[in-house]
Formats: sequence, C-alpha cells, structure tokens
Amino acid sequence: MNIFRSLLGKVWHDPNAAEVVKISEGQLYLVRSETIRGNRECMFNDAMATIRRVPAVEHNFQLVITRVFEDGDQELLEDEEETDEERVFLIGEELQFRSGTSPEGEPTFVWRDLEGDDDELYEFVAPGTNEPTRAFFETCMYRAMYERKYKKSADDTTDTELQEFIYKPPAKKTKAKASPKKAVATSSKGEEPLTDALKQASVTGTVSVTSAAPEVPSSPKAKPAPRKSEPLIPSIIEEPAELHFWDRDQGFFVMQAEVIASIGKNPAGGEYDYWLMAVADAGQQLAHRITSDMNERWAIKTQSMTWNYISDRGQQSSWCLRFTTEEGYQRFHNMFTQVLWESTNEYPWAKAKADEQAYILSSNVEDVEMRDVENEEDEEEAVVDELEQEESEEEEEGAYPDEEDQAPDMPKGRNSQLTVGYKGDRSYVVRGTNIGVFSHAGGSDVKYHASIGNIATPKGKSFAPKQVMLHDQDTKMVLMDPTNPNALYQLDLEVGKVVEEWKVHDDITVNHIAPDSKFAQMTPEQTLVGASHNALFRIDPRVSGQKLVDSQFKQYVSRNKFSGVTTTEAGKLAVASEKGEIRLYDAIGKNAKTALPPLGDPIMGIDVTANGRWVVATTKTYLLLIDTLIGEGRYTGSLGFDRSFPANAKPMPRRLQLRAEHVAYMDQNVSFTPARFNMGEGQEENAIVTSTGQYVVAWDFAKVKRGQLDKYEIKKYEDHVVQDNFKFGDDKEIIVALQNHVLAVNKKSLKRPTRASLATPVKSLRSRSDIVNSPF
Repeated sequence: MNIFRSLLGKVWHDPNAAEVVKISEGQLYLVRSETIRGNRECMFNDAMATIRRVPAVEHNFQLVITRVFEDGDQELLEDEEETDEERVFLIGEELQFRSGTSPEGEPTFVWRDLEGDDDELYEFVAPGTNEPTRAFFETCMYRAMYERKYKKSADDTTDTELQEFIYKPPAKKTKAKASPKKAVATSSKGEEPLTDALKQASVTGTVSVTSAAPEVPSSPKAKPAPRKSEPLIPSIIEEPAELHFWDRDQGFFVMQAEVIASIGKNPAGGEYDYWLMAVADAGQQLAHRITSDMNERWAIKTQSMTWNYISDRGQQSSWCLRFTTEEGYQRFHNMFTQVLWESTNEYPWAKAKADEQAYILSSNVEDVEMRDVENEEDEEEAVVDELEQEESEEEEEGAYPDEEDQAPDMPKGRNSQLTVGYKGDRSYVVRGTNIGVFSHAGGSDVKYHASIGNIATPKGKSFAPKQVMLHDQDTKMVLMDPTNPNALYQLDLEVGKVVEEWKVHDDITVNHIAPDSKFAQMTPEQTLVGASHNALFRIDPRVSGQKLVDSQFKQYVSRNKFSGVTTTEAGKLAVASEKGEIRLYDAIGKNAKTALPPLGDPIMGIDVTANGRWVVATTKTYLLLIDTLIGEGRYTGSLGFDRSFPANAKPMPRRLQLRAEHVAYMDQNVSFTPARFNMGEGQEENAIVTSTGQYVVAWDFAKVKRGQLDKYEIKKYEDHVVQDNFKFGDDKEIIVALQNHVLAVNKKSLKRPTRASLATPVKSLRSRSDIVNSPF
C-alpha cells in the first residue's frame, strides 16, 4: 500500500483539496441478501465515488457517492417532490469496507448499510477503473479508518498497521449477527450528517461557494425524522444550543443548526483528553479537542461561547454556541472551565481548593465592571467619543508618513529584543551579537544612530544576549549570557563594550532580572532584582566576590518555575511562573503576601502599574489582568502586595483576548509578546500594548477597567513583530521592533479590527464537492 506514499503526500496534505481521491464513473447498488449477486437494486445508474474530509471534525473522512446527471435530467427533477443526489457515509471500521470484482471482471467496492437491515450492503461498481486506481482508493479508505480510530495522522503508518482495517469475513452462520448502529455513518435514508445540514445552507444562499466541478442541481429534499445522533465520545454534559459559524464574506455569524452541545472525555486519549462536540438531528456537526489554543470567550449577555479552530491543514475558523437557557449556559461554562483547567494542569479539579476553584471560574466571566472604577461616560458620550476617534484616525493617517518607508538599514541577522530608554530618547535593539541604537527624532521618525558590534565578555568570548536591561540612568546595560547563567555582564553604553562580569553565585542561576523599582533606571541606583527558577534575591555589583546579597535572598522549597519578575514604584514585586501562578511580595526575602492559583497556561511576561494596583500577565493566547485592591475584610483598601486577600474574596482575574472572529480573519495562531503598560513618572497608565505575529495590539486601559474587555485596536505589518513598547513618558508613541526593521507608530494610527484591517489574502477554501460538508 505504501507504494503510493509520494502520491498520498500530495493529495492528503493539499490545503485546498477537500477531496482526497475520486473515481468518476460507476454505478451504486443496494444488495439485500447475503449473496452479493442476489437481489440487487440499482440506486444510481451513473455515479462517482469520492473520499472527502470533514473539515469541522479532525481526522474524519466521508465516503460520498454522488449521482451524475445527464443532459435534460435537471428539467425532469424540477417536477419531483424529492430527489436523492448523494449518499454520505462516515468512514470507519464499522462499514466493513472491502474491494472485489464483479462477474464481468469490473472492480467493485462493498460496505455495510448501517441504516438498513443486517444483511444490506452497498456496492459501487467501477467499470474502466484500472488496478492502480482501485488500489489507491482502497488504501485511502484504510488510512481514513486509521485516522478516525486513533485520532492522529496516518502519515507514518506502515502496511502492517493498516492490515487491521482489511475486512475479514466472519465464519459462516445461519444468520449474521446484528451490529450496533452508528448514527454518524448515514445515508439519505435516515439521518444525514454535517453534509446535508450545510447543503441546506448553501441552497438558501447563506453560504457562498466557488464551483470547481460540474454543478449538481439543487432541489428541495424531504427531511428525515429528527433523531439524536450517537456521539463519537461519551459526553459528561449536554445542553441545547444553536451552532453558528463566522462567515468571512458576510462578516457575521451564520446559524448552522440547532444542536446538543456536549463535552466528552476520550478514554483512548488519556485521563485529561476532553472534546467539545455538537450533534444535530442531521448528525455530528463538529468535534474539537479542548485546549487553551481555542481562544474561547464567554458572554453572559448573549449566553454564548465563541472559539477558534485550526484544521490539520492550517485553516482558521471561528465558531459560536448560543445556549437556549441561562442555566444551561452557566452549567456548560463551569464544566468547560473545569475540564480545560484539568487538561492544562493534568490535575483533578476535585483536588483543587474551594477558593482556587472560585478564582479559576471567575477568570472566564465577561462584562463585569472593575471595583472602584468610575464610569465617566454614558452611551451618548461613548458614541461621540467613537466618532471623534474616527476623525482623529483619518487626520493621523495623513499627518504621519508611512513608518515602514523610514525603516533604517541594520546589520545582518534578525532583531530579537527591544528595550526603550528612560532618558535621552534612545531605543536599543538586540540583533545577534550586535545591539542597534536608535534615536527618536520626533513624530513617527526613528533613526538608526549607531551599532555596538560583537558583544563579548571581558575575556573576549562573543555571545548573543538572552535578556538586556538599562541601568544607571541609561549609561549602562546589564546583559545575560545564555551560556553562563550564573553571571551578568555590564555594557558601558558610552564606551560601547562590556566592561565587567558580575559573578552572582556558583549554585544559583539568574534566569530573570528587574530594576530595584519601577523608575530605578532613571537614578544612580546600583542594585537590581534577580530570580532563578525557585529563588528571589538582590544583586549588588558593588560587593566583592559574588554579587548576590545573602541577607536578601530566599529560596523556596516548591518547584515554582518562575518565568518573570517586575517591580512597582515602591519596589514591591510581582512574580509569574511557567505554571501560571502569580505571587505578590512586599519585599525580597519574605514569603508572598498573595499567591494566586494557576489557570494552567504558562505566563511568559508580567508587568505592573507604578502604584501596584494593576498587574498584567501574558500567556500565549490571552493577557490576564489582576486588580490587587482588597475589597472586603479587615484589610479593605490595602493592596495584595501588603496584605493577603481573604480566602473567600480573591481578586477576579480578567482575560484580555482577541475576538474569535477577528482571529479567523488574521488566519494565524495567537501568540502574544509580553504586554506592557505605558509608563512615565507622575503619569497614570491608560494603555496596554502587546503584539502577535504581524500585528501590534493596544487596549484602552480606561475602557478595560470599566469592563469593556474587547476595546482594542490593531495595526498590521508585513514583517513579524518581535517586541513593542511605549516610548517612556508618552502614551501615544509606540516603538516597534520588527524582525528586520525598527519604527515608531502613533497609537492613533491603530485601527479598530475589521475584515479590511485584519484579513490575510487566502485562496478560496471551497470547491463544488465540499459545498455540502464544509461551512467555509
């Protein structure tokens, strides 16, 4: 079978091919006896057989037998009340598929009619089909069975592994034993799966398509009696809902079917393998594995859940479940949050503490206003504000030149890091073993000023810095060498070379560094904060020998896996971990005053407002915003840095994430860079900036604090955004480091996300053959 491996590689992974293989000519028969040549009824005298993907259900394929119409048939069909154009069968072992030959020597394919009687079979006779084509079609059937059974790609399968799917006739019995019916493998006689539900959408014009094959006339079709389908995976919760799909062309969600939404646990996938499923009267609509990459969002006002799905072929789509009752929405929301937490943490939900469970469940609540935040605008003022913003954007587009045209030439390599200066209007970009120095020339102009080349230790060993931090009023820069995690290096920016090596400790590694306080880099302060995977400590380069200050060092027993540290203006610390935990400290050398449990996603960056009121943590697909103000109990009015939250009154974390429909237009995975507040002495933070892929993303922090979590704006670039941050003391200018350019952009030139501002041009995702089984 694997003699076809090169050909399979072309058709199995073609991103624009819904069809895997097709036999264009044949006849379909229904055989109603155990003797294959006995009572045979011709269903389609002229037909074609196709193996087709099911886009919404990963690793699932359909065998589709389509009636081919001759000239003049269309007019005759218009007078018929019911037509039968296709028979669709979900490919699985239960079909008992096998190949053979007819008495005339023609190739045949035979499989069970799962909706018929025990001894009913379908037979497709393919006259004129040569032996290689027959064998290739058969191999594709076995590969499809393999993928559905094991829920993984069949790319690396061997002939031996496919042998288990070759039909072996049972020993002769007086009467064949009945097999359980599988509702998901259907024909037009009974329940019809995803195909016919979406065929109706295409007939009524709710889904536009591009024809790539001869048109098959569409005619009204009598609907089968409703019957709930048997799910592929046992469900642990079921709720009635409407299933909607985001139509890119029309720009809104299009209803696909009324469904039973369920969450199932796949026994074959391990203890924490959960799936989101939807089943309609017409069959299974989708089955998506539950992961943090789904970018799920919940909205209590509409009782809905939206999420993104990326197929094996890399196609991005956006879906929505709208629940029929508020109680059903709440039950489903709670169960989804629990199983997502279990799958990311690989730990039973029942073993989490009650206060931790409440914290985790609250992280998925939308549209809740933050505590102690004044709403200064009513609806009319909000509308006026939006209109004024539009006018401002139009003016800015003309006033600011195209920043990409002004990108300076850089040394060879790619940019990897950006740090924005506190004094002297300078930004620094790491590019391999070089550091580029850029001046802010005003407006949106960034000019290449100089390059510090061949970064090397005092002993002459070159290295590409893992992390850099400005120090001592922007006259120095502290560098981390990934090959020597026990030391730091001081780069003298005025001299342009590394002048000192700071040996921190023989046994303690320095994985992360932060300034002593939020604005310490503007002062002559010499000490800084260091963190290993499970320790916090102060580093003082002025002490002799090892630079770690023993009196300000604490190593924690648990494996915390610290992933970032940041400081407030008062020098208090917020520390994140790869496990998703956030800890708040009032000083180094003590236990955390507040320890917030993990949601399960690794945190890769953390920032805090100068006064310590707000913390923003960055995960791959969302930002987590924490209000550290204690709202009840004996310490009401204090911050979580100074006092512990009451066990029953932990803060309610808020997720800042991109809307599922916007991600569908972007057509790529979300992968945020560390988010940052704008900052400046005496200035209140009013924006948060991050990036993902080619997009710079900024949130209006004032609106976020009022509970408007999706008030963000975006700007797309042709190149990948490495890092971005506000210019110090400015809440409008954003310095952006692309892989090959550095530039400044005014925040007002970012756009509200629309199809025009987000979309990546893509080829048509449809062909005529997948009109009926794909909503996109």
